[in-house]
Amino acid sequence: MTKPVTRTRIQRKNIALISEAALSVFSTYGFRGSTVDQIAREANLSKPNLLYYFPSKEAIHGHLLSTLMETWLAPLQDMKDDGEPLEEILTYMRRKLQMSRDHPRESRLFANEIVQGAPRIIEMLETELKDLVDEKAKVIEGWMDDGRLAKSDPYHLIFSIWSLTQHYADFDVQVRAVLGPENDDPFPAAERYLTTLFTRLLAP
Repeated sequence: MTKPVTRTRIQRKNIALISEAALSVFSTYGFRGSTVDQIAREANLSKPNLLYYFPSKEAIHGHLLSTLMETWLAPLQDMKDDGEPLEEILTYMRRKLQMSRDHPRESRLFANEIVQGAPRIIEMLETELKDLVDEKAKVIEGWMDDGRLAKSDPYHLIFSIWSLTQHYADFDVQVRAVLGPENDDPFPAAERYLTTLFTRLLAP
């Protein structure tokens, strides 16, 4: 069995610096428009120093996406099968909206990867993500069959939560431009609106 790699404090610090810098660069310029030199400058490290930790741009991007998928899947994984159905759906929606508020760069990184055809995470989408969505869609369908939620397509319900919450991260500039400077925080109103929307859609 392979022993886990033990890193020094300096190594952990530099990996964190590189990850933060890469997130900023990739979420701004996309994978194709980003370079190792840009990431090294953003991290305030020399290029050889960066390449000591990650041998290529692809390796850095893969590291970020792997970490992102763990964060991305967590709220859906936490949906409780034995919870109160409407509140479980609303809690999931609120957590996804909170992720858009707190992690907009991660959301844009994921969106850029999907727009490119998901070449680096397609296998993960077709296995881990699909298996989880299949599992939770079956739970939601069971709630609907029991009359605890109004009938709708559970898959498209999940898709709609993704799109309606991630919009506030991926199209942040557009949202703020339309709302104007007097509405500097769109998220409280967004949460109220989406809570009303999904409650009316799903209340039995």
